[in-house]
Amino acid sequence: MAEGSEWIQTYKHSPEKQQQLYRKTLLIVIIAQLFGGAGLAAGVTVGALLAQDMLGTDSLAGLPSALLTLGAASSAWIVGRLSGRYGRRIGLTAGFLAGGVGAMGVVFAAAASSLPLLFFSMLIYGAGTSTNLQARYAGTDLAKPKQRARAISLAMVFTTFGAVAGPNLVGVMGRFATSVGAPALAGPFMLAAAAFVLAGLVLWIRLRPDPYIVAKAIAEAQATNPTQGGVSAKPSAPAGRDRGVLIGTTVMVLTQIVMVAIMTMTPIHMKHHGHGLDAVGMVIGIHVAAMFLPSLVTGILVDKLGRIFMSCASGVTLLLAGLLAAWAPADSMFWLIIALALLGLGWNFGLISGTAQIIDATTPATRARTQGTVDVLVSLAGASGGALSGMVVAHSSFAWLSLAGGFLSLLLIPVVIWSRRGSASSREGVTKSFK
Repeated sequence: MAEGSEWIQTYKHSPEKQQQLYRKTLLIVIIAQLFGGAGLAAGVTVGALLAQDMLGTDSLAGLPSALLTLGAASSAWIVGRLSGRYGRRIGLTAGFLAGGVGAMGVVFAAAASSLPLLFFSMLIYGAGTSTNLQARYAGTDLAKPKQRARAISLAMVFTTFGAVAGPNLVGVMGRFATSVGAPALAGPFMLAAAAFVLAGLVLWIRLRPDPYIVAKAIAEAQATNPTQGGVSAKPSAPAGRDRGVLIGTTVMVLTQIVMVAIMTMTPIHMKHHGHGLDAVGMVIGIHVAAMFLPSLVTGILVDKLGRIFMSCASGVTLLLAGLLAAWAPADSMFWLIIALALLGLGWNFGLISGTAQIIDATTPATRARTQGTVDVLVSLAGASGGALSGMVVAHSSFAWLSLAGGFLSLLLIPVVIWSRRGSASSREGVTKSFK
């Protein structure tokens, strides 16, 4: 393999070099996330508007979002398997490049007014969005347990710069697209194609040695020599592994459904009430900023206050977002911005706390495959939220959609209570086994 066994040996027995590689990996992931964030923003901002223009109806406007997240689900599984077998470098690079191809397909579909090509391309484009999220795991492969949530947050916070720039370039890219003979709404996808390809190239060229391969080598060394120093936990299964994976997955699935459902229909809601494309870009840009920018603080809070506490905070924040989106005056940019910012913040709390629980509950040998499988479920949850959101709004209203999403987030509370009881039972069982 590209890393070479001699490189693996060098890092395997040196905690200092492991930490050096951990810091280098974080830097490379951060650079890739700067580009990847700009790529994922296109589908969020104008995907529903493009579908509405091409389909001529609101009821199916959530379909591209559903296809995008369905494509993200299938690609998350593939990227997870590739990463588990060949390392993060190959898996993440393949995902980003596929996303770039999908974005260009959307551009051609818009120019040709081809609905089949649009739907197929949105599926492929989803690979870029899921890979952008899976990249957060690469920064945790060599992190110590108390560094994990902060490593996730560092990878995510730098996504903000690209993710915020993307929606705010909607007008500029729209004008560029029309200048070259393409529809204005195809412009953001041109930006996405370039951004995803650049993210993939950064990882392909610079993510050496592969942190996941090194982490597995460390775990194998610890299995044969438990006194071996290293940053990873011993490869035996953590106590309460299955419960930890289940809780982390549930938290991320619920937050994804609520966030995607409300976010998908916000541009349509704004358009119906006279807001222009630049206003839509501003609101979604602030929403995406709230999804990623607080990550650095969130990571510290998750490590300090605990995964469970921040999962509860996610549910409460999403409830407030849903209530505010439902009751805010439709013509008020201020209240829409606050509602969508809270929506992004609640998702941020849930994603980081849930991700940390998944990492805590897995070992290096199975971690990449488990992470890929979990992200499949998260993406499918987003697909269902995106698909149903248009139908709910078409048959009721945006306010009812927001209220439903807000109250759905309250399910996080009983999940957390159950997890606390389960953890207490597990601790009692372990205590008794040593008596």
